[in-house]
Amino acid sequence: MSGGMDSCVAAAIAGERYALYGLHASYGQRTEASERRAFEAQAAFFGARGRLVIELGYLARIGGSSLTDPAIDVPDSAPGTAEIPNTYVPFRNAHFLSAAVSWAEVLGADRVFIGAVEEDSSGYPDCRPEYYDAMNRLVEAGTRPETQIRIETPLIHMRKWEIVRRGAELGAPFGMTWSCYRSEGVACGRCDSCVLRLRAFHEAGVTDPIRYEDRPQYAKI
Repeated sequence: MSGGMDSCVAAAIAGERYALYGLHASYGQRTEASERRAFEAQAAFFGARGRLVIELGYLARIGGSSLTDPAIDVPDSAPGTAEIPNTYVPFRNAHFLSAAVSWAEVLGADRVFIGAVEEDSSGYPDCRPEYYDAMNRLVEAGTRPETQIRIETPLIHMRKWEIVRRGAELGAPFGMTWSCYRSEGVACGRCDSCVLRLRAFHEAGVTDPIRYEDRPQYAKI
């Protein structure tokens, strides 16, 4: 649970069938304080039976991303570009999932949920269905046979506006989420994550409850 919109909706979906345990990663990201507050609020809202915060500060030391390197500017959103943006943290989700599967095996859990989205993501390679197919094969090969742990991606084929609509139907606490890549306290409204989120709420016909410094014209609903 990053604290973001997608993982919040994934948690709401998982909570319909399972008891929840929430895992959050601190990896040196610039908005970690806001993300951590969002995670703690959501975990309480969903009644998580356990919480685990993992420290992956080595991802910041590895570098290569504007999310972890203050010398690299987080760009404003550039719709239509086919390039992977500099907000991509190299192979990040593998680190998250490895920790989650380890914890699941200890807990005796048989599902790990992650809010990955392919079509309306920023083009990150670790948000593709084939990536999670490969991860599930790795989990099967590398854990006890009796655990039968599977990674679930309930949002992977959904559009962002569909995620907002589904979250609204489930009563997901969007006011407790944080999506901005750039700012703490008040979301910037201009980075890729903010723009994707604002457009999704606009297209879903749902009011985004968090505050922004700026909003694209289409998102002023």
